[in-house]
Formats: sequence, structure tokens, C-alpha cells
Amino acid sequence: MTLSTLRLNANADRRIRAGHLWIYSNEINNKITPLQGFISGEQAILETSAGKPLGIVVLSPNNLICARIISRNTEHTLSKSLLVHRIQVALSLREKIFAKPFYRLVYGDSDLLPGLIVDRFGDILVAQLNSSAMEQHKEDIQAALIQVLNPKGILWKNDSSARNAEALTSYVEVAYGDVPEWVTLEENGIAFEAPIMEGQKTGWFYDHRFNRAHLMPYVKGKRVLDLFSYIGGWGIQAAANGASAVTCIDSSHFALDGVERNATLNNVAEKLTCIEGDVFEAMKELKANNEKFDVIVADPPAFIKRKKDFKNGQAAYHRLNELAVRLLEKDGLLVSASCSMHLAEESLVDIIQGAARHNDRFIQIIERGGQGPDHPVHPAIVETRYIKSLLCRVLPN
Repeated sequence: MTLSTLRLNANADRRIRAGHLWIYSNEINNKITPLQGFISGEQAILETSAGKPLGIVVLSPNNLICARIISRNTEHTLSKSLLVHRIQVALSLREKIFAKPFYRLVYGDSDLLPGLIVDRFGDILVAQLNSSAMEQHKEDIQAALIQVLNPKGILWKNDSSARNAEALTSYVEVAYGDVPEWVTLEENGIAFEAPIMEGQKTGWFYDHRFNRAHLMPYVKGKRVLDLFSYIGGWGIQAAANGASAVTCIDSSHFALDGVERNATLNNVAEKLTCIEGDVFEAMKELKANNEKFDVIVADPPAFIKRKKDFKNGQAAYHRLNELAVRLLEKDGLLVSASCSMHLAEESLVDIIQGAARHNDRFIQIIERGGQGPDHPVHPAIVETRYIKSLLCRVLPN
């Protein structure tokens, strides 16, 4: 394959040499290699300003991040053989950590496969192709996944908003084999069923696995409130680990049907109460009814998806945590989590501290958590670290 070249401006190679994988449009020498001459998804050889090759990139010429390095070796283009190798390397990490095949198998840039997400549910794989390059290579991706894992089925779950940046259409379709609407999985010894076709993202959120496990020793005999519960990842595990009662709140009727389904699966349905509606309004109503909980999990969707959302998103985190503190018993536990990459952990600490002071409470941070090891962090790309989870004890002053 003969590839075009993409030339950097002077000194623009320093960050790349230090390990970063992203190239920004203002770093390109547009006089020598104009971006408008490239097609989205195209591969090219990245060069320094002096013409020295740095590796192979895949192009997104209309975006601020206009290219991503796929290989430092100019002989290794994005192909089935490279995909097989990278997937095998990713698999080897997960198999070292997990005894059973339920995990995020491929995590984009961190596994040197930018634009590709693959979650594994035993013999079923759910993949998201979030770039033109990966969309164009989906037959190679499918073949590589079959060669490495021999699954019973593969689902393309290509309805992520990330595809909008490259004007990719949204669709969900079976790529290979037989794929059920709900799949089984196991997390921390608890069985679940997840809706991979109609559910959020790939159907399940493996990233909080260890944070959920860390909460479980604290829930025995406690009343637990699970906010933004989705299908019960936190709440069902709490019920199965001895919580006396669990209340799950979510705006989605479909998600709460999943909670009830998983409660029945684990023989804890009698402990569960589901509330459908706006989480903030439901919390206000619980407060008005003088309800109190021993443990509250506040794990919302990303309130800050883009930098311009920061002010409003930060206010939403403040509001959520203040309402949660009001609903806690005198010696209660709060799990405050954020999946907003733009919200730093220390900012979340400040928000929790502010919520406690606003309610005349004293707070202790017992444990800090992040995403699980199947979501490895690329040390040069801070954006690959997004999960923050703080387990806090909330006391009277």
C-alpha cells in the first residue's frame, strides 16, 4: 500500500515523540500537505517538519483532532493482521485480570486502536466503531475478532454520539452469528442480564466494577438509594450483598424493567423499590416525605460532555450531591461518582465538601476509585482517564 504523507509544522513533533497519539489541525503544514487533500478515514505517513517519518496515522481531516497514530512502524498499516495482533495483546491483559470472559476487551486509544470499543459478554461481542477509519475496516475488525475469540455473535452498536464528529450514520445491527437482545454476564460474583441492542452504550458499564465491589462490605443491613440506577449495577449488587432495602431511581421505564429483571434473577425482588422519573424531582419528593437512607450512590451520566458544558455541569453535580447529603442518615455513606472527563477528581472533592458544609455536615473520604483495569489509561492522553468515584462517610458536625 502506497500512502500519502502528512507533514507537521516545526517543533510539532515533540508531543508525539513524548508518546501522544493525537495530531491537531493547527500542527499540520498545510502548505506542503493541506488537510483538504485527505479523505476521512484515510491512512498516511506522519512526518516531522524535516520529513522524518514518525508513524502511520488515520485521518479525520475536518476535525480539530485531525489524525491519530495507529502505528509507530511505517510498515504496519491498519489491516486485519495489525488488528489481530492488537486484539490479542488487549485480550492477554484482560485474561490476566479476570477469571471469566466479561469485560471491556478493547478501549480505543489505550489499546492502540483509536475509534474502536469492544465489550465482551462471554461468547457475544458488542463493538462500537467511532471513527471513519474503523468504520471502513469493519470487515477486517469482524474477521480479527472471529479469529482471536471465535464468538457466537458480534453486534455493531454504532449509535454513539461520537460518530457525529465524522458524519457517520447511526445504526445497530448484527454483524455475525446469533445475537440475543439480552445477554448474561457476571460481575463481582453477581449474575446480570444486559440489553445490548436497546440499552445504553454497549448495554453495561464495566468501568465501575471495582468501585461497586468496594462498596459491598458497607451495605449489609442498610437502606440503599441507587440514583440514575440504569439496570441496577449498584443496587442489585447491594441487595445481593445483604442490604435490607434498595430503592432505584431512573427516568427510563425500560431501565427499571431491567432492574426488576435482575432482581428476580438474584432472588432479591422483595428488597427492591423502583421509582421512575426525573432523579432530582424524585429526590426532592423523598426529602418531603422525610425518607432517609444509610447508603446513597450518586453515579450520574456525564453532566459535562464538552468544555462549554462545564459551568452548567458543575452546577448539576453540586445540586445532586447536596440533595444526596440531605437524604442521608446521621452516619451515612455517599458514593459520589463522575464519568465527565472534564471534571477533575479534586473538583469533585470540592463539590462534595461544599455539599456537606451547605448541609452543616462533616465528611470523610474513605476510598477513592477510578475505572477498572479493562479501561487502561494511556499516560500521555489524560482523556482516557474519566471515571472518578469517592466513597464518603457523612456525619453531623
